[in-house]
Order: sequence, then C-alpha cells, then structure tokens
Amino acid sequence: MVKLRLTRVGRTHDAFYRIVAADSRRARDGKFIEIVGRYQPTMKENQIEVKEDRALYWLHQGAQPTETVRSILRKQGIMKQFHEEKQAAKKERKAAATAEQSAG
Repeated sequence: MVKLRLTRVGRTHDAFYRIVAADSRRARDGKFIEIVGRYQPTMKENQIEVKEDRALYWLHQGAQPTETVRSILRKQGIMKQFHEEKQAAKKERKAAATAEQSAG
C-alpha cells in the first residue's frame, strides 16, 4: 500500500521533512516513489511546500496520508479539493446510471 508520509532530512537539531509517496513496508527514511513536498517545522513560520497536482494524483490512486501529512494537506486546502472532486465524480456516476436506466 502506498502512503503519503514524512521522511526526515537535514542536520541534527535542524531537521526538515520531505512529504513523499512511499510503500508502507519501507523504512521511514528508506526508498520512496516520489517527493510530493517539503515541511520545515523549525522555522518561525512553518514553511510548507506541496506539489498540489501530484498530491491529488496520489490521493486519487488510493494513497493513504499519515495523520501529520493529512493535517498539512488540510491546511493547504488539498484535502478539501480531493473531497470535492470525489463528490463530483460520484454525482456524475449517479446521473449517468439514472440516465441509462431511463433510456434503457
């Protein structure tokens, strides 16, 4: 299973994290599939950079974000956008099924 999670990089006492898509069976700092963003909690203002299109791609592919990554994506508005896209697709499927039943 693919997870969106944090990978620690940086120096001792000056860490920052990458948001990566990785196989859940791999080690925290091990091999990953793709870098989706960065998170620097040690700065005065937590610096967060996320590639929105890639994060949405992995969410649509079924990747499960960890709690921390989910909260970061929620702050960036990506989780809301993902939810809205899922709801729109669900409505389209329902409308198509209804139209097919009435035509058939």
